[in-house]
Amino acid sequence: ALALLLVGGVGAALAQASFQVPFPFQAGGKKLPAGAYALSKTAEGGLVLRQGSTGKETPVAVLERIARPEPPLGGPRLVFDEVGDFAPSYTEYITVYVLSEVWLPGEDGHRVHVTKGAHKTKTVDGEAAKK
Repeated sequence: ALALLLVGGVGAALAQASFQVPFPFQAGGKKLPAGAYALSKTAEGGLVLRQGSTGKETPVAVLERIARPEPPLGGPRLVFDEVGDFAPSYTEYITVYVLSEVWLPGEDGHRVHVTKGAHKTKTVDGEAAKK
């Protein structure tokens, strides 16, 4: 019975897209390094980022759905809010990237963070998972 439960759990999260993020960023309340990531959508509709180098998974809460644009996007995309912040020493101004939107082919978007105040956006295009 345990083996069936484990196999069922693996099927609950299917990889939807992979991304190469060229900068450190924040997602799901965690600081994540630059690198390769796989984005999975769970059976319950949640999102999970899996770091390619370690396999560590970070759940990402969906705040709201965003209507698909017309014309639709060509592939998966991550949208980051680029904000400035002071380093802990308050002597250096640094750029922080926060994952704000997730777009998967053929689906509505997912808003996962809202940045209040002035900010820029930066996008990272990904590759759809092979079926």
